[in-house]
Amino acid sequence: MIQLIKNLFGLGPKVDYKEIVKNGGLIIDVRTPSEYQGGHIKGSYNIPLQQLSQNLSKLRKDKVIITCCASGMRSASAKSILKANGYKEVHNGGGWMSLKSKLS
Repeated sequence: MIQLIKNLFGLGPKVDYKEIVKNGGLIIDVRTPSEYQGGHIKGSYNIPLQQLSQNLSKLRKDKVIITCCASGMRSASAKSILKANGYKEVHNGGGWMSLKSKLS
């Protein structure tokens, strides 16, 4: 149970986000459009959490996906939605500013 909670909140094994992106992984920012416009990771896609389920057809299941938001809570929910819909490799990148610093 503790490992499940750690994985849900991105506290599991260390992930090389830079390597994932270099190899074609997608960054899905699940904040609102206005939050996204206020700043985001270059090359990321904005699909607000409330619209994620309706937009799954836009995402390929064979791609590695990194979710991010403002703090990591919505991105954890997004990861759960994606995993429940058959996406195999999904990582919670947490807050977008923290993730951005890991990519540089």
